[in-house]
Order: sequence, then C-alpha cells, then structure tokens
Amino acid sequence: MIHARAIHKRFGDLEVLKGVDLHVAKGEVVSIVGASGAGKTTLLQIIGTLERPDSGSLHIGGQEVTKLGSRALSAFRNRHIGFVFQFHHLLPEFTALENVLMPGLIAGRSMKDCTPRAVELLERLNIAARREHKPGQLSGGEQQRVAVARALFNSPSVVLADEPSGNLDSAHARELHQLFFELRTELGQTFVIVTHNEELAGMADRKLVMKDGVI
Repeated sequence: MIHARAIHKRFGDLEVLKGVDLHVAKGEVVSIVGASGAGKTTLLQIIGTLERPDSGSLHIGGQEVTKLGSRALSAFRNRHIGFVFQFHHLLPEFTALENVLMPGLIAGRSMKDCTPRAVELLERLNIAARREHKPGQLSGGEQQRVAVARALFNSPSVVLADEPSGNLDSAHARELHQLFFELRTELGQTFVIVTHNEELAGMADRKLVMKDGVI
C-alpha cells in the first residue's frame, strides 16, 4: 500500500530525513516511535502528501504521488488518505456532524448526499447523540472520535495518525487504540501511527524506531 524509497528532506541547513525506506502492506498497522526530532512527523507528512520530499519516490496504492501536480495531489489526498492529529483540528464553528462530512463537501458532494455517511460513522464511533454539538461542547475523547470519523469519511486506503492519543487520559487512549484495530479488521484500512505511547506502539503489527532521520 505504501512504498517510500530513499526519502530525503531538509529544512534550511537541517537534514531531517536521510534516505528513508518504508514499505507498508495493505491492512497493516505500523507504529513509528523515536525521540523528538527524529523525523517521525516529517515522514508522516510526506506519506500524507502534505510535504514533498527533496528527493526519493513515494507510491501509495500503486500511484507515484511525488509526480502529481498540486491539484491532482489535493484530490488524491482527499480521496485516499485520512488524518488523525493530536489536536483534532476540528472547525469550532461547525457541529460534529458538519465536521465529519467536510471531506465530502470538499470533494464536491452535497450536504444531503453526505449526511447519511456522516451519521453512520458517528453511530459506529458511539457519538451520534452529540452530533449537533460544536467541538467546544465536547470532551477531548469525544472530539478525537469526531476527528476519526472525519478521517474515515471518504473510506481512505490509508489512515495516518500523529500522536492520536497525546491529549487523552489513559482510559480514552485505550479506547482509541482499540478502535483503530477494530477498524482495520472491519474495513481493511492501512494505519501508520506516530506515537510516544508504548502501549499503542506495541499493539501494532510492526513497531519501527526512527533515530537521526532514518529507520
């Protein structure tokens, strides 16, 4: 599903990634751990097509995304990649339901067309009762579930999670971790998770350690 080869990335004089190779199979759950500054988040952003590598190649689902133009890349990202971040990035002026269906609106679908899928996901994540609440009215665990539902809206092939339980208490973190593996079993999605949580990292099919810009 993911095939990254010889990925290099620098910011100014700082070389962050120094020739990373990464292969992830379809339906695999891979965790990436390492000290701050090791390059984990930069690698995740490149896999998610939010950053372009300085050199190297990246194939996702057989598509070489490093050769796509900006518009084609945005469309690919919206259709094939879901993101779960530590800080949710929910839009505060919109309800939970509206936040979840936002990827569908971006893809050009109507609110009417998108709503059933959003409700289905909120029900699957046990938060449908809060669908008319705005993020400020939700707990941290509830906000993260809304963020996961949003990530899943377009049925992406790949879900990328950057410290997804970093702001959750241990009980909610454990629930979120379990949810990822249930989703993989049910939907066959591929997960790459950057985390400092050793419990989550250890549950993955493979745990990769990054140090000084390499795996």
